[in-house]
Amino acid sequence: MRRLDRRHVLALIAGGLTTPALAQEPKTEAPMSRLTAYAFSFAQLDGGEIRLADFAGKPILVVNTASLCGYTPQYTGLQELWTRFHDRGLMIVGVPSNDFGGQEPGTAADIKETANHQYGVTFPLAAKAVVKGPSAHPFYKWAAAERPLETPRWNFHKYLIGRDGRIAAVFSTQTEPTDSKVIAAIARETQHPE
Repeated sequence: MRRLDRRHVLALIAGGLTTPALAQEPKTEAPMSRLTAYAFSFAQLDGGEIRLADFAGKPILVVNTASLCGYTPQYTGLQELWTRFHDRGLMIVGVPSNDFGGQEPGTAADIKETANHQYGVTFPLAAKAVVKGPSAHPFYKWAAAERPLETPRWNFHKYLIGRDGRIAAVFSTQTEPTDSKVIAAIARETQHPE
């Protein structure tokens, strides 16, 4: 008798699992549960928070920076992008990191001195963060999962987040912020759909 009840229960469960409503449910939920960049925030260098959700529907360029790097002059190009595209919706977030060559060893005041005073940066800077490995900031863990072959390998790696909150383009350290590929990608993302 006990065996029969178990078979009956298993038959009911198996029958229930094959109903169209249950079979379709995972398909409809999967895309909605996928994270976008808007799920993340950075502590701001001066205190407060940079919430990427505050820029939903606008492109965001997230760049890991360093003050003592041979690529530090890219701050100038990033500021040029900010000046050119900010009024069209572009947000730039500089994320100081000491992950590569120990080239961001200083305090928040040191970082501000380099970025703001030496290079005239006016776009937001995050507090120093880890951008690689198991201790990476959650944004960088997400980006690594989204684009595992395009993770930061040095300072001034650039992620362009599209208006949909997904990674639209990735540019390596060697790609200058004012490179035509970067400008074209940002221009595409700052155009308003008709």
